[in-house]
Amino acid sequence: MGEFVSLEVEGGVGTIRLDRPPVNALNNQVQAELAEAAREASERDDVRAVILYGGEKTFAGGADIKEMAERTYPEIAKFGAALTASLTTIANIPKPVVAAITGYALGGGLELALTADRRIAGDNVKVGQPEIQLGVIPGAGGTQRLARLIGPSKTKDLVFTGRFVKAEEALSLGILDEVVAPDDVYAAAHKWASQFANGPAVALRAAKAAIDGGLDTDLANALKLESHLFAALWATEDQRNGMKSFIENGPGKATFEGK
Repeated sequence: MGEFVSLEVEGGVGTIRLDRPPVNALNNQVQAELAEAAREASERDDVRAVILYGGEKTFAGGADIKEMAERTYPEIAKFGAALTASLTTIANIPKPVVAAITGYALGGGLELALTADRRIAGDNVKVGQPEIQLGVIPGAGGTQRLARLIGPSKTKDLVFTGRFVKAEEALSLGILDEVVAPDDVYAAAHKWASQFANGPAVALRAAKAAIDGGLDTDLANALKLESHLFAALWATEDQRNGMKSFIENGPGKATFEGK
């Protein structure tokens, strides 16, 4: 339990909660606590899926500009590398991760949301990479994860202009996956995450590794990665139980132990 970031676990779902009023700005301490929460969520067997949540008002408003403005080049280089590493730790959680976005996710806040496998937001949300308006560019994945998600042309429009994007447009662009009423954001994220609470954890881990790892290489090597991960699942109890249940009872009735 950090001062600004906590991990709360219930029913197989872990919620990584940011709580640094007023806007959950990402300073040194927050990024370190995010990384620690991500490592804990990765390691705990009782966490089968993860929700990233900033509370009812704001997901995350980006980096702490007041702190950043006074930093020297060596200081900002160190901070940027640490923030990128922290967000990568979240992206590498080997379990389904969903961002529950309220209020807005701007700059580093959107970069945090981009580490998730799915993004659910309120219909009043605004997202964006406004760093260009400060004379800089996104420095913790905004030019890279966003381009991989929605393509280079759309990413360039958002990064070059720094404009805020409303929920409906963000959904059409593919930045968001689901838009709901503002009061329903966490419940919708929990509904998505909870379906994995009793799922085949090893297979889910393999699926995430295959998809994410495959995007970082060429098709031939990506197919090899998929094939190896596929075959390795024959060493799991979940594979044996799942196939036995299918043969005896039909699809969708297997009980998984996550091993």
